[in-house]
Amino acid sequence: MTRFRIRPGTRSASRRLKRPIPDIRTFASIIRKISIENPFGCTSYHTVRRVHPPVKAIRERYTAKFVYLDVKGKQVGASSEVYDSVEGYEIGKAAMITSLANIAAHRGKIVHHPDADLFSAILKCHDPSGELYFVSLTREKITVSSYTDDAILKTVEKWAGTVPELA
Repeated sequence: MTRFRIRPGTRSASRRLKRPIPDIRTFASIIRKISIENPFGCTSYHTVRRVHPPVKAIRERYTAKFVYLDVKGKQVGASSEVYDSVEGYEIGKAAMITSLANIAAHRGKIVHHPDADLFSAILKCHDPSGELYFVSLTREKITVSSYTDDAILKTVEKWAGTVPELA
């Protein structure tokens, strides 16, 4: 199992994945499982007039990449669209592909390149010790940040080793 590398000067560690997460469905499934199953053993906590869940996605970004091809197959344009939800990504992707105005402006056929798409999510977690930390996932990397107890890193490392897509 590949170990997380601790970054000097900060309490964060990251690990590059051997293979990128293949698609948005797989990525969203991993995020959903973390939120529902709470594999890190996080606990809910209270602040002034609020109860916070043990694990919460505080930021999600899904970027769809497109190219425009002329009749000879030569690239004549490119664009990307950023969405804050999986649903937005799916709807926006369909809207881009069917946008006659964009197709006319680029004078070419639009092609979606799913292998070039970018996905990221930041999860805020509350450790039973009272510590708040963050787990960030992208298609190519997982990062644990803002922790002080090395047991937190070991817990996330152990969990990541059980998820085949994060190998």
